[in-house]
Amino acid sequence: MADWTGRRVAVIGFARQGKALARYLAEHGARVVVNDKRSAEKLALSMQDLADLPIEYVLGSHPPELIEDIDMLCLSGGVSVDLPLAIEARRQGIPLSNDSQIFLEACPAPIVGITGSAGKSTTTSLTGRMATKGFEGTRRHVWVGGNIGNPLIRDLDEMKSDDLVVMELSSFQLEIMSASPEVAAVLNITPNHLDRHKTMAAYLAAKAHILEFQTSEDTAVLGREDSGAWGFRNRVRGRLLSFGRQNSGKGDGAFIRDDGLYLSQQGKEIIVCPLQKIELRGSHNMLNVTAACVLAAVVGVSPEAIQAGIEGFTGLPHRLEFVRRLRGAEWYDDSIATTPERAIAGMQSFGESLILLAGGRDKDLPWDDCAAMICERVKHLILFGEAAQKIAKAVSSQCCSDRPLSVSIYLGLDEAVEAAVRVAEPGDVVLLAPGGTSFDQFADFEERGERFKSLVEAL
Repeated sequence: MADWTGRRVAVIGFARQGKALARYLAEHGARVVVNDKRSAEKLALSMQDLADLPIEYVLGSHPPELIEDIDMLCLSGGVSVDLPLAIEARRQGIPLSNDSQIFLEACPAPIVGITGSAGKSTTTSLTGRMATKGFEGTRRHVWVGGNIGNPLIRDLDEMKSDDLVVMELSSFQLEIMSASPEVAAVLNITPNHLDRHKTMAAYLAAKAHILEFQTSEDTAVLGREDSGAWGFRNRVRGRLLSFGRQNSGKGDGAFIRDDGLYLSQQGKEIIVCPLQKIELRGSHNMLNVTAACVLAAVVGVSPEAIQAGIEGFTGLPHRLEFVRRLRGAEWYDDSIATTPERAIAGMQSFGESLILLAGGRDKDLPWDDCAAMICERVKHLILFGEAAQKIAKAVSSQCCSDRPLSVSIYLGLDEAVEAAVRVAEPGDVVLLAPGGTSFDQFADFEERGERFKSLVEAL
């Protein structure tokens, strides 16, 4: 574990990750300066939470003098490596880090790290649930967090060597990391966050860091039916396992056959769970469950405990979450769908007639495939937010007159929900699957999803 005593560390970004990291570093003897472009007034509550610690604050801008006489610059997930301050730090040879890197370097327990363009949170939560079932009756504790919501560095001092950590890692976190978990999973890779990473090559390079620093003693788990994830197989330094719908017949992993979920281990096929026990909707969620099975098995969880973890797991909020049935129509919240690919997966999860609410802020991603799916599956498309016109243009270029599709555009989510009420009929599914981020109107996808649910519940 690093000795932080007397080291001067600047933490950029004072949201959840930055706040947890600032506390950890200050409690371990570092001289911490927190920097955020927001004002002291807006950050007053967070600053009050750390009032017991000798932390310096530089707020309202990112002044160049901030990096004078510092030993390390730590970037929170929302802070780009292209920030001029970060560029200058690299030029001066000042190391960059973040809460995830520091956690990986200091954690005494084995770590399962999970990344991908979609399904990270569901797979992380389910893997943690399976492991918790497997460790019942022992003194082992399962810690679940990372990008999923709980900055694990907050709990680091309580962790023991025989515990287990299940950690979601985003491309933003991985981008500057030079450490990898002992067990690393790449679920899938599709275009995402190109507004931040600019190119697909840069996005792939960030994701690859979850494998890049493993050793021959470590394990990688890849989605073998996803070309992006499977394209990383030549980067694997240790043991390679995989998962998919079909049994590849090569190597250990998990697959689906007939009505069951199976593990393949050392040439033997072991049934884990009947598919009817899985309560999650959609084929993409079936793959998430399959991935979690492999990861749980790697860390020694029995097939019985894996099934126990699957049973009763209905998913996370804002991920194809059923909200209510109203006058014969069912309403679902899939606010997590912040890319066109995620919106496609949401639409494919239903056989009913669809009313789709889409929009938000675009990530500079292609919409052609999503537009084609909308033309095939949706009867009423209700668009809102900054990306509305871009989506409408993509849909108009894909649709033909053979199948009727109404398209309407509204300023925000509230008006979009009001419009959906007017057109919803018995047997319809009203689906919020935006395909864009929430940042044009909300702080994050969770706030957007909560607003959607409150609007629907009030109808």
